[in-house]
Parts: sequence; structure tokens; C-alpha cells
Amino acid sequence: QVQLVESGGGLVQAGGSLRLSCAASGRTFSNYAMAWFRQAPGKEREFVAATGWSGGNTYYADSMRGRFTISRDNAQNTVYLQMNSLKPEDTAVYYCAARIAHYSFVYRTPNDYDYWGQGAQVTVSS
Repeated sequence: QVQLVESGGGLVQAGGSLRLSCAASGRTFSNYAMAWFRQAPGKEREFVAATGWSGGNTYYADSMRGRFTISRDNAQNTVYLQMNSLKPEDTAVYYCAARIAHYSFVYRTPNDYDYWGQGAQVTVSS
């Protein structure tokens, strides 16, 4: 069992930046592939970014590539999402997710992940 706790959400103006953190506990963090998803009101959960166990492999949704950066610190059992050039349409609850890693694969759908955090609200004002 892995427990995930997100932090760092909040209110920011369009064009601003936020960094989300997701602290993991319960198992060896480096055994897990990690990802960020988001869900806006009335919409389905949407893939944002993912990383393999080492952080060497990453993948981004097209609308986030170039603005968002996923990274991880296995010594700190934490995965991060740096979000720059934020837009009002980035407003959503952001979720951290984990699954057992296989090689350096990254996974991009919610059904690929077994463990989820409680979510962090990000609101971008225009």
C-alpha cells in the first residue's frame, strides 16, 4: 500500500507559476512509476504528465508540454509538478498517482494506476 499526499495548490493569476508536490509513504518509492492527472468540474479525469521509476523517462499531454515539468526525488519520496505560464483552463483538482514500475515505462491512463492522492486544487484567474 502506498499513501500519497499532494500539496502546493492554490490561486494564481494567469501567466503565473505553481509547484505541486506529492509525498509518498508506505513502500519503496523508487519501485513506482508516478503521474499527475487533473479533473475540472463536469469533466473527466485528464492525463497531465508521467515519469518512470528513475525520472529519466517522462511524458506530457500535448497541452502541457513546454509549460509543465514533472520530476521526482527518490531520496525524498516525492514527485513534483512545476507549472509555468498557467492559463485559466488549467484550473482543476490535480491528483498524484502511483503504480508498480516495469522497467522505465511511463503510463498515461487513469486505469494504469493503483494509488491516488486526495487532490490539490489549482485555480488560475484571468
